[in-house]
Amino acid sequence: MISVEPLFKDNLKVHFAGCENLDKLTALHTVGVKYFLFTCYPFVKQMINGKLSNKNRNNIIPSLVSSLGEHAIMDSGLFTLMFGANKGKHDEEFLYTWMLKLVEFVKETGFTGTCVEVDCQKILSPEIAWKFRKEMKRLLPDNRIINVFHLEDGKKGLDRLIDFSDYIAISVPELRIHKNRTYKTDVAYLTRYIKKKKPQIDIHLLGCTESKMLKENSFCTSADSTTWSAIVRWPKLPFVINGKKLTKHIKNLDESKLLEFYAESIDQLVKKYRFNPRSKPTLAKICLAGELCLHEYDYLLGNQR
Repeated sequence: MISVEPLFKDNLKVHFAGCENLDKLTALHTVGVKYFLFTCYPFVKQMINGKLSNKNRNNIIPSLVSSLGEHAIMDSGLFTLMFGANKGKHDEEFLYTWMLKLVEFVKETGFTGTCVEVDCQKILSPEIAWKFRKEMKRLLPDNRIINVFHLEDGKKGLDRLIDFSDYIAISVPELRIHKNRTYKTDVAYLTRYIKKKKPQIDIHLLGCTESKMLKENSFCTSADSTTWSAIVRWPKLPFVINGKKLTKHIKNLDESKLLEFYAESIDQLVKKYRFNPRSKPTLAKICLAGELCLHEYDYLLGNQR
């Protein structure tokens, strides 16, 4: 059985999401990122359809992420099942099979990090979610598991979840959608309510890297977001200058200078992981995005290294 000691003894750690892609994971690690989140969706989907392919180089991620970082979180892929390319109505049998394949994937790859449960409250019901929750805990005794609170659970469900769990997540995007005017105060209330009822519990802020919210809830354990990767697509860069956060939009990012700045790191990545040399500009942007966001989180929350 795993220890239920608090994960981090110093400060909230922001996990960089989107690390199911090898280029993102390795480039982020190059600039000092140590906290990662990836979805198991593409991997479990392969297993549902047969088995993990030896030809897919991303399949080394589960074992690699555990060795590269201080801590890694594996998402269940349920969000993609609900809203992504394969969205549709999924019944209890399908989602139970998904959970079993997720467990098989964790064991087969030797992933030692934290797993997010198959939180199917919205698709099925809170009670069926409890059935899955208990089974997943039984099947993965050596992994920390994040149990997710949803509005469907209600206050009684939250209290029950607090009693059961040692790592609980609050879905910030869900509250932002359904309680747009009050979601920030709702998150603050929930985090404090949970901590008051169970001081030793770990709390994850799912899908949250809003600076003010992170600071107000800095007693939580972890947070994650793909916000950092927007810089790769649109060069809107966050700078922290003299303790003040400034966002600057750079219309014409000079890729040649960026490549020159990260040349040594990128050349090592291309050689080690056999990336296509044409991916160098993307790798350079990932490095820049990771480094800038890392500095921002260092300033907001304390050491992220």
